[in-house]
Amino acid sequence: MKESDTLYFCTLFDTSYLSRGLALYNSLEKQCQHFKLYIVAFNQKSHDILKTLNLQHAIIISLEAFENERLLSVKPHRGVGEYCWTSTSSVIKYCLETYHLDHCTYLDSDLYFFSSPLPLLSENPNKSVLITEHRYTPKYDQSEMSGIYCVQFMYFKNDELGLKCLNWWVDACIEWCYAIPEDGKFGDQKYLDDWTERFDGIHELEHLGGGVAPWNVQQYKFELQNNKLIGLEKKTNKVFDVVFFHFHDVRFLNTNEVDFGNYTLEKDVLDLIYKPYLKALDEAKTMVQKVDREIDPHGTRNKPNTLKDKLKRIKRKFDKNFNLYPLD
Repeated sequence: MKESDTLYFCTLFDTSYLSRGLALYNSLEKQCQHFKLYIVAFNQKSHDILKTLNLQHAIIISLEAFENERLLSVKPHRGVGEYCWTSTSSVIKYCLETYHLDHCTYLDSDLYFFSSPLPLLSENPNKSVLITEHRYTPKYDQSEMSGIYCVQFMYFKNDELGLKCLNWWVDACIEWCYAIPEDGKFGDQKYLDDWTERFDGIHELEHLGGGVAPWNVQQYKFELQNNKLIGLEKKTNKVFDVVFFHFHDVRFLNTNEVDFGNYTLEKDVLDLIYKPYLKALDEAKTMVQKVDREIDPHGTRNKPNTLKDKLKRIKRKFDKNFNLYPLD
């Protein structure tokens, strides 16, 4: 791929992830010369707000336009999150077919780009599918249950090999996609474990800057060089540009606090990665509230406050993963 090529992305979210989805879009707008982000709005309110915002590089798709008979037949039997997982592969297929795209990359809505995704998409142009490993830090390794690979950034070519893999995944997720481990399956994600053996044309991303996340960030150090976020892998001293970070488990609480999850996050990670993201989310919130002041685009939750929850927070302090911070 060249800088002059248009990059096609897709994602899905509802109002509870609206600020995250907009922050994702805004980051792409900063980092990509030419792109389109196809957004399946998973409720009417998010659809209406996104349409009103009139984002230059976004195509807003209603849930009614996207859903088909197969998805609707399983929807009553899946939880809200499970149905989103069930739909992921179908979103990619829908965009490829409806808009006649030569490729499409699925993005989780809680990603944020710190540099251009082009190096990731150009890493092995002869392959038809790109998948990314979790690269777990050992103490957070959930490969056995959640899978080796993460459904966060997945590229598919609209060619024979890409469609063979994608159609298999669509069928598998329609048949079974639940938030419980069962017979070597878990959600939409565990299916990816054997793709390098099951299918031809699969490429595992090598670039360390794609897929930095709270479950692997302990392996790296970070600094800004000429306003560019640079990572260094501690065990190899390998230097890399951070392309995107996966802000998994960021939760806003009704106590005017934000929780970054149960992970060890060093000061450089908080200062150079999480603080800029909070600013990006705040900017996205401002965009939304210019359209609708009643909506909460952060999906704020009630803070759990039972005795058990309080004891958990004490334990997190001792474990050095107490990432609960007041919002200014």
